[in-house]
Amino acid sequence: MGVKQAPTAKGKQSAQGLHESAAKEEKKVEAKKGSGLAKGADRFDERSKSSDGRSAGSKQKPKH
Repeated sequence: MGVKQAPTAKGKQSAQGLHESAAKEEKKVEAKKGSGLAKGADRFDERSKSSDGRSAGSKQKPKH
């Protein structure tokens, strides 16, 4: 849940803490990796590839 969508003050505070924690972790990973992590559509494409490097869409057989 996003910070603004949380229904209570405690929920907003919790969501904000989670958001900040995730940002710190991302910076740590990027520093260790030596480059930035993919964002948006690039990240989706990166994560959707299987271990053989092909995306799910490229493995699907066309319907005839």
